[in-house]
Amino acid sequence: MSPLARWCHRHRLAVVLVWVGLLIGLGAGVGAAGSAFGNSQTSQNTDSAKATALLQHASDSAAGKNGRVVWQPKDGKVTASAVERAMTDVLGRIAHAPGVASVTSPYTSVGKAQVSKDGRTAYATVSFDRDVSDARIEQVRTLATAPEPASLRIALNGQAFTVNPAPNPVADAMGIALAFVVLLFAFRAVWVAVLPIVTAVVGVGTSAVAVILLSHVISLSSTTLTLGSLIGLGVGIDYALFIVNRHRANLTAGMDVADSTAKALNTSGRAVVFAGLTVVVALLGMLTLNVGIINGMAVGAAVTVVLTVLAAITLLPALLGMIGPRVLGRRARRAPVGGGSGPGLWGRWAARVQARPKALGLVALAVLAALALPTLSLRLGASDDGNLPTTSTNRQAYDMIADGFGPGFNGPLVLAVQAPAAADRTAETKLVTALRQVDGVAGATAAPMKAGQTVGVISVVPTTSPQSAATSGLIDRLRDDVIPRAEQGTSMKVYVGGLTASNDDFASVLMGKLPLFVGVIAVLGFLLLTVAFRSLLIPAVGAVLNILSIGVAFGAIVVVFQYGYGASLLGLGAAGPIESFVPILVVGIMFGLSMDYQVFLVSRMREEWAHTGDSRRAVRVGQAETGKVIVVAATIMFCVFGSFVFGGMRVISEFGVSLAVAVALDALLIRMVVVPALMHLCGRANWWLPRGLDKALPRVSVEGPPDEPERPRHPAREPQPAGLAD
Repeated sequence: MSPLARWCHRHRLAVVLVWVGLLIGLGAGVGAAGSAFGNSQTSQNTDSAKATALLQHASDSAAGKNGRVVWQPKDGKVTASAVERAMTDVLGRIAHAPGVASVTSPYTSVGKAQVSKDGRTAYATVSFDRDVSDARIEQVRTLATAPEPASLRIALNGQAFTVNPAPNPVADAMGIALAFVVLLFAFRAVWVAVLPIVTAVVGVGTSAVAVILLSHVISLSSTTLTLGSLIGLGVGIDYALFIVNRHRANLTAGMDVADSTAKALNTSGRAVVFAGLTVVVALLGMLTLNVGIINGMAVGAAVTVVLTVLAAITLLPALLGMIGPRVLGRRARRAPVGGGSGPGLWGRWAARVQARPKALGLVALAVLAALALPTLSLRLGASDDGNLPTTSTNRQAYDMIADGFGPGFNGPLVLAVQAPAAADRTAETKLVTALRQVDGVAGATAAPMKAGQTVGVISVVPTTSPQSAATSGLIDRLRDDVIPRAEQGTSMKVYVGGLTASNDDFASVLMGKLPLFVGVIAVLGFLLLTVAFRSLLIPAVGAVLNILSIGVAFGAIVVVFQYGYGASLLGLGAAGPIESFVPILVVGIMFGLSMDYQVFLVSRMREEWAHTGDSRRAVRVGQAETGKVIVVAATIMFCVFGSFVFGGMRVISEFGVSLAVAVALDALLIRMVVVPALMHLCGRANWWLPRGLDKALPRVSVEGPPDEPERPRHPAREPQPAGLAD
């Protein structure tokens, strides 16, 4: 990669202008075309998807979104004359608002069931026109809640009134600011802190506008942008840091700026490209799952990683040429060429790991296993209004509905009944009767079927909340037991749908695919590392440890979001199941990030092994020389990922917590303790590869060409382990 580095160094102004032009050009395209994000996560081969398709096909209406206006008097009942008068006035103004199709009031004969049995809670259903604008919905929101009578509590929820938090730019700024502080503290040089951040911001900014344009071509979730920023800032700063750190070492050794940049890109730059490639491959590997929302997120994140890598190997060399030797800082520039400062903290730590590999390795593995243990209770689902902070109007409406009508009223099951024959209507009636007798069912009602209609709807209200495991169990009982009995001897077909069932089905589909995906990722990591390091043992250990790292990530989100420990303190709302697609994406992302650190650590070890043939020295030197930059890089990622916890989006917060904890522990315990400890114990077996396999595998130089001829790999002082001879 030296020619690329030298070209970018010579044409540094042109390179910078190309990146600026690319960013401005893509931004202009976004300004003209806008975005086309969507959020559908329906799986087409599930029972709930069939129910949705059947009801949509049978519907002859062009109805738009619906929402609820929920209220409770602070004293008395909703049927009190003062309350009824106040709310009738509010609902009347809403009914006449532009974009509103109808309002069903609980104070009419049609809506009398919308008053709770204790008379303390009521709700009105607001139906909007099909093409109503967000501004019209916001106007209705204002009419419903302002001015709120002092004697009433009024809140809104439902599809129309759902508030999707916008990405919080403060989270990005916080992560960047913390990264700057970490870099400045670690390296005591302003340019070392500035260059990686500038490179990452340009890469992420370019990818963000590219992803917005891509949303017109493929289906992308609105979460894709925030997820891309989270990943892009972390890996972008880290990738640039690895190159800058090697460049500084070259300058300290006496090289000029041009040669130093070329060598940095030819060594650390190669590792960056390989590491970025592994992240992209892991992300695109999710396409094999064939789940729409995950496909979009994977593609969007992969685009971000590709552009951050391109920025690191083109824009960064140009910027290094502009900065010149100032990247060292004043004290380093005044130091004698080749001057050292002793083994340092990480040199001493590497020597300690070499001296006591068994004890330190076992302690680190025990800690990691304990942190991964909560993964065994992982439960997937979907967050709803019940997980929002209590200050949210959607959460307040959710709680009022649960208080007045029961927790299951917030997520009724919708049964689509295909009844082509007249006798099937009788069977439907019997099914409703049977449903009312099922444990876990609070109520079941069937909508009247018109003459000639062949599709009916049964609403089933569970006794438990939408996110409860008992509700999932009820869905299974209905499908496996109650409905098949009702269908026997008839042509009636019944499908369990509704949002609660759809979320449950989506979680089941992804949970079923998760073990296979983890296995595929582990095998993929093994193959990539085998090619990169010409070894069987290092890839095998890396694959196992990557799975352990993923387990730590899962354990963190289970403790915080599923158990609820610390969720309220962090402003993340109530405990609940983990978003269905989060573990799949965490597997892909953590695989890539773990591989990054493994590549940077082991590539330096292998470089030393190629020069000396001494495995113990290679492991110690590789750990000592990469320890500081790996830990600083992990600290930066921890800060970037951690800042997104406070971004106001539960899904992104789950990513932030899992990735921040896992990356920090992966670097500190796995890469700085477990990996070198195991490699010390294995000795030269680390680098063994059967001769036939060595010839068959393609040769990929991750660490770049050696500076001197490779020495014999079998020094007399370190005998060949039994069974490993070629």
